[in-house]
Amino acid sequence: MSRFERQIILPGFGIEGQQKLKNSKVLLVGAGGLGCPVLIYLAAAGVGKIGVMDGDEVSISNLNRQVLYGEKDLGKPKVEAVYSYFKGKYSDIQIEAIPEFISVGNALEIIAEYDLVIDGSDNFPTRYLVNDACVLLGKPLVFGAIYQHEGQVSVFNLGENGFNYRDLYPQMPAAKEIPNCSETGVLGVLPGIIGNLMALEVIKVLTDFGMPLKNRVLFFNSRSSQTYEVEIAANPNSGSSIPNSFQAFEQMDYELACEGIKQLTWDEAMGKMGMDIAFVDVREPGELPPLECTGLIKIPLSTLANRLSQLEDTDEVLFFCQSGIRSQKAAEQLQNEFPEKRIYSIKGGINALKKN
Repeated sequence: MSRFERQIILPGFGIEGQQKLKNSKVLLVGAGGLGCPVLIYLAAAGVGKIGVMDGDEVSISNLNRQVLYGEKDLGKPKVEAVYSYFKGKYSDIQIEAIPEFISVGNALEIIAEYDLVIDGSDNFPTRYLVNDACVLLGKPLVFGAIYQHEGQVSVFNLGENGFNYRDLYPQMPAAKEIPNCSETGVLGVLPGIIGNLMALEVIKVLTDFGMPLKNRVLFFNSRSSQTYEVEIAANPNSGSSIPNSFQAFEQMDYELACEGIKQLTWDEAMGKMGMDIAFVDVREPGELPPLECTGLIKIPLSTLANRLSQLEDTDEVLFFCQSGIRSQKAAEQLQNEFPEKRIYSIKGGINALKKN
């Protein structure tokens, strides 16, 4: 008896549908709250090869929603934990672990090897980057996102007249405009629900079974358990916003285009220690862990507007917070006041420093 018997006997799916899954190669970008349920159900359904791309490690705050991981996985690269989980579970699946974040430098080469891409990321620069790469390569993209109590799912760039993410959201918003769950919170079941819907869309696209959410967005509200759909219309400006060549894509700075503020990693920030630079902690008093370093100034974001004069004589300022969201707001606020200054936000905040 095949473990796929219940799928094969489903009218309209059959052996042909199962064979299509077996022969398919999909790439998941982001093995977090959305990516975990996607992985569980695509692997169970029999997708032949799944690439998992994520440069993050498992942390304790992940465990309420990232259901592939447990306490024994803390500190491990997520893709390593994913590979270990599935290695002994199914003999008929190939998991390719890619322990890095997607970027303009690696996206085209990696995505080109797959039939379909799944965007399980949690930030706008990555969403636009993945979308543009898929458009350039002609790859369908299954998209999902969550914010507090609401989630959304769609299928972009599918077949003829398949609209893309920029048709829905033509202008890049700053990530600070819609904080991620590290700033606003989320019930773990919501990414589970949205991730399962994403897995369903992947299966429909790969097997031509059912009606994928092409040119439609499904919205789900967890507080009311209500759903509704919105149809996507072609946006005349979407094409001009996408790089028109591989070379143009690789020259894009999606973070700068999205944020308007240059971001630095902690390694880059630490390399500036000892210079005439202000390191500004915009977290509220009592947020942990504390950080002590040369040039540290503590100015909570809630008081920054009244304390900008403290930074008036400093030519270069590096802001950080817990996750990198409030520091972007602070950097933009200071940049508006002092446009001539060199101002940066430290990417990922203290959460990223703890993983170094």
